[in-house]
Amino acid sequence: MGPKLVSHTSKKTGIAYSLRLLPFGGFVSMAGENDESDDENAFYKKPVWQRIIITAAGALVNITVGLIAMAVIVASSDKLYSTEISAFVPKNGEYVQSSEQGLAIGDRIISIDGARVYTANDVNYEIMRRGIEPVDIVLVRNGEKIKVDNVSFRTISEEGAEFGLRDFYFAEEAKTFGNTAKHAVTRSFSSIKMIYDSVYDLISGRYSVDSVSGPVGVTQALGEAAGQDFGQFLYLAVFISINLGVMNLLPLPALDGGRIVFQVIELIRRKPVSVKVEGYIHFAGLAALMIILVLVTFKDIFSLFG
Repeated sequence: MGPKLVSHTSKKTGIAYSLRLLPFGGFVSMAGENDESDDENAFYKKPVWQRIIITAAGALVNITVGLIAMAVIVASSDKLYSTEISAFVPKNGEYVQSSEQGLAIGDRIISIDGARVYTANDVNYEIMRRGIEPVDIVLVRNGEKIKVDNVSFRTISEEGAEFGLRDFYFAEEAKTFGNTAKHAVTRSFSSIKMIYDSVYDLISGRYSVDSVSGPVGVTQALGEAAGQDFGQFLYLAVFISINLGVMNLLPLPALDGGRIVFQVIELIRRKPVSVKVEGYIHFAGLAALMIILVLVTFKDIFSLFG
C-alpha cells in the first residue's frame, strides 16, 4: 500500500512489479479487474471459471501455507495430548469442580455441546468458548458412550469478554504418524473454525471492538509471543496466515470473496454484472475497510501508550 518505492515492468509480459511504502500486504491489480479494458487478455474477458480460480488463488495460498506450517509445528512438538482426562486440577476456592459434576479420570471426551472434538486442543477451545455456561459433554467411559449434562466450569474475563476455564489435565498419546497427522489436520481446521466463530461472536456482541486488532496490534502480539516462546510466535504467525486467507474469502465487497460472489452470479445468470457497477460496489467496500483499518490502527496506538 502507499506510493511506489521501486517499480519494474517486464518487457516480455508487460507485468509491473513494485515495492510500496506501507508493507501491510501484497496485492495484484489486473487490467479489466475493476473497469473495462481494450486489452485482449483483460481479466473480465476470461471465462468465469478461470476468474474464480484466479480470484481465490491468493487466499488459498495463505491457507495452504498455514496448513503446511501447522503440520511442521505439530511434527516438531515434543508431546501430543488426547481428549482423555488424566487428572484434575487441585481445587482452590468455592467453585464446583467438573469432577464433582460427573466427569472422571479416564473419560475420553467426544463432543462438547454438540461440537466434535478430536484432540486436547479442540477440548481447550470448546471449553474456552462454550464454557461460560453449563455444557453437555459426550464421552466414552469403560468402552461405553455416555452423556453428562450441565457441566459448569470456572470463567475468567479478559478485555471485557468471558471465557471458560478447563479444570483437568489430558493424557499423553503416542507420537505416531497417524496421531501427528490427526493433530495437524484438526488444529488447522480448528484455526479456521475459530476465525468464523470470532466473526460471529464479534457481530453478536460477545466481543467488543476493543478485541479487534490491526497491523499495529498484530505486530505487538507477534513481538510479545516472540519474547516469550518461539513456538508460540510461530503458531501465531501460522494463525495470522490462515486468518488472512479465510477473511479474504468472506463475501464482502472489495475482498476476494465479494468478487467471487459476482462471478458466481454471472455463472448463474450467464450474463455479467456491469463492470462499472461492480467497480463502484468494490470501491465503496474498500473505502469502508480503509476507514475501519485507520480507526483500529489508532485504537492500537492509543492502547500502546494507554
